[in-house]
Amino acid sequence: MKAMVLEASRSPLRLRDLPDPEPGPGEIRVRVEACAVCRTDLHVVDGDLTQPKLPLVPGHEIVGRIDKVGPGVGDGLTPGRRVGIPWLGHTCGHCAYCADGHENLCDEPVFTGYTRDGGFAELTVADAAYCFPLDGFDDPVAAAPLMCAGLIGWRSLKAAGDGRRIGLYGFGAAAHILAQVLRWQGREVYAFTRAGDTDAQQLALSLGAVWAGASEEAPPALLDAAILFAPVGALVPLALKAVKKGGRVVCGGIHMSDIPGFPYRILWEERSIVSVANLTRRDATEFLALAPRAGIVMTTHIYPLDKAGVALDDLRAGRFQGAAVLVPQLSGVRA
Repeated sequence: MKAMVLEASRSPLRLRDLPDPEPGPGEIRVRVEACAVCRTDLHVVDGDLTQPKLPLVPGHEIVGRIDKVGPGVGDGLTPGRRVGIPWLGHTCGHCAYCADGHENLCDEPVFTGYTRDGGFAELTVADAAYCFPLDGFDDPVAAAPLMCAGLIGWRSLKAAGDGRRIGLYGFGAAAHILAQVLRWQGREVYAFTRAGDTDAQQLALSLGAVWAGASEEAPPALLDAAILFAPVGALVPLALKAVKKGGRVVCGGIHMSDIPGFPYRILWEERSIVSVANLTRRDATEFLALAPRAGIVMTTHIYPLDKAGVALDDLRAGRFQGAAVLVPQLSGVRA
């Protein structure tokens, strides 16, 4: 198979010919139809996440068809069925966190595209128990970003609570999915972008946001909660100032620059800051059930497999709205 391989942190991905992987007990092999490109992939490649398996095939927003089944896989996952493969690739099942229903905090986790090979490839192998059937999801390109941007957005929203006015800081793939969920739920979306990013602000407004502006601006009304998808620690004090008494600021990323010091008075009055780590299989089941009902429309930009590095560079530079998606079957397609 062909795959894009990270051979050392902070180095370019290389197109390599690798042996086709074989599924072991409890595993499935998936022929990748689409793999979205996530900001977490940037953190892996750029060395912000410091313990990748090397060499590594990145990618953890995977949609594809089951190609081969290992021993012990249940009857439901058969060759030809479309499945999604997310970031959480395996948990130990016996640590205190797993036993308490918090498998996202497992002491011995395996992460797709980080500690096991992922979806920047024609084929990938995954633990069948951590894959999700995608019956009814007819467009693999549109479904791919749901497997992380959608799932972590959903978990972040659960952490934010049931308030009506929700601020979204950083209007990338996760926020543009979550904005549609919030609109479907009848809540108000306030979108915060980099100063001058009028394209992102217009996208937010077109998806139902009631207001869109720069992250440094105060919204026209105090927020019940704010969710930060941009990995910028300096946004935390700004978000605290934007939420009402008892409001919550949710940090939805796996990596963030340092949070600067701020006066206690903007945290006082029972405001709170919380982070979101990974996801649980329950999160995925919940979100994939509601996504079709919410009528989520994906804004995607397609790249062939060998242009994965270009997709990462474009994501880093903010050259597109929505999500970048690799399609291994394509060749010579321009983004």
